[in-house]
Amino acid sequence: MSEIERKFRVAQIPTGLGNGASLRQAYVAVDGDVEVRVRSDGTRHVLTVKGGEGLERAEVEVAIDTAAFDELWGLAGDRHLEKTRHRIDLDGLTAELDLYAGALAGLAVVEVEFPSRREAEAFDPPDWFGVELTGRPGWSNASLARDGAPPDA
Repeated sequence: MSEIERKFRVAQIPTGLGNGASLRQAYVAVDGDVEVRVRSDGTRHVLTVKGGEGLERAEVEVAIDTAAFDELWGLAGDRHLEKTRHRIDLDGLTAELDLYAGALAGLAVVEVEFPSRREAEAFDPPDWFGVELTGRPGWSNASLARDGAPPDA
């Protein structure tokens, strides 16, 4: 399976977002461009393996139970992050706006997944999206969890 996604640093947070979903994620392993992550929204727990970098990456997700999540969370050391995710409709696409908490508080990033490379490349982001981060070093969630926000944040 693959994921085709573009990522942006939010220039202005839209109003009227609502509560969003609180997410916790931890990076159990990062080896080059392969990362193993666990994520929980408090009720659903997922183990994800991603490989590659840039616009198109391999991604496999598997549901796990609470005990497995807790054990894997502990193996991640301090490579954790917390965020609130807001899903925003963009004429048939979904923008996932992440507002980070903890050490990354104040950081806002938005991602959009696409059904094809062609559609991703043709996408004209709204002004509130800001600067594109797709494929930029230091801006993957694994990097943010491990190293904090990049100096150009």
